[in-house]
Amino acid sequence: MATRMDLDGRPIKPMTICMIGAGGFIGSHLCEKLMAETPHKVLALDVYNDKIKHLLEPDSLPWAGRIQFHRLNIKQDSRLEGLIKMADLTINLAAICTPADYNTRPLDTIYSNFIDALPVVKYCSENNKRLIHFSTCEVYGKTIGSFLPKDSPLRLDPAYYVLKEDASPCIFGPIEKQRWSYACAKQLIERLVYAEGAENGLEFTIVRPFNWIGPRMDFIPGIDGPSEGVPRVLACFSNNLLRREPLKLVDGGQSQRTFVYIKDAIEAVLLMIENPDRANGQIFNVGNPNNEVTVRQLAEMMTEVYSKVSGEPALEVPTIDVSSKEFYGEGYDDSDKRIPDMTIINRQLGWNPKTSLWDLLESTLTYQHRTYAEAVKKSMVKPVAS
Repeated sequence: MATRMDLDGRPIKPMTICMIGAGGFIGSHLCEKLMAETPHKVLALDVYNDKIKHLLEPDSLPWAGRIQFHRLNIKQDSRLEGLIKMADLTINLAAICTPADYNTRPLDTIYSNFIDALPVVKYCSENNKRLIHFSTCEVYGKTIGSFLPKDSPLRLDPAYYVLKEDASPCIFGPIEKQRWSYACAKQLIERLVYAEGAENGLEFTIVRPFNWIGPRMDFIPGIDGPSEGVPRVLACFSNNLLRREPLKLVDGGQSQRTFVYIKDAIEAVLLMIENPDRANGQIFNVGNPNNEVTVRQLAEMMTEVYSKVSGEPALEVPTIDVSSKEFYGEGYDDSDKRIPDMTIINRQLGWNPKTSLWDLLESTLTYQHRTYAEAVKKSMVKPVAS
């Protein structure tokens, strides 16, 4: 493998990376990238390894020996500090990050995203190890624009809704709206990481993902996840499409979101890993402002794309409206719009996303159809009584 160079033309030394949450959606894609394109070693920590099994077996793989899986839960395993000590860099991806859980499991959400992350930050700081901490665009909460009158011309001014890492306020709803338990826990751990950097010299980078989308995202309820689970919007809609059910639009699907392809986002993470001088002390939005749609528009696009990749005609009534209370339960609240400002990541790392929303949906839904269509059909066939 040829010597890799950083953005300043210096050779990149092979490193050992302790990746917490390596078995999840983002972790699996990052492990693939590191194995295929770099000489770096990965200590892959997670409770499950289903999404990275193809990287671990067999021993004849070209990267054999460069990735080790350690099955552990970070909140109750004494091995954690030792594994962080063995590495040059720790990447923490572990989180509960499903909106349906925020107001139905607020204690688990707060503990997972704040309390359980504390030892990781502590061990990195005490052992002088660099940390890339994955946060969320949820820390921004609501936009300033959402508080303006509906007919205000200021709603068209980007200053009121484009989210900047170093300038935008973090605006959450009232305490009784437990949907903000996730955002609040994530913001507090960000503040702790930042404070460790300021007071104790921790080398850190904070990543704020804006809806990363692609194969292996979330789960399909009853197939590779709990039957009663509610995954995030793309997997929810995929599940409806696979089962030929109308897509459920919460509160009319008026919220606006941006979506970025996982492979584009992983390119950004690799730049952070290999350019510490440019990434240390930074908070990075990682999203695609060009891929902005309402959730209703997303549903319409996914219906059209899935019909193309599956060869099945769309339903006559492709969507139905449901209330947030009916779908998520009491205590749900939402942000109106989230558009990432890309100035800092573009300046520091020269990164820009490439993949259009149509192309990322086509790639993702092709994977979903190939992976799940037959299993879903079988699960829907009820056994006939003898």
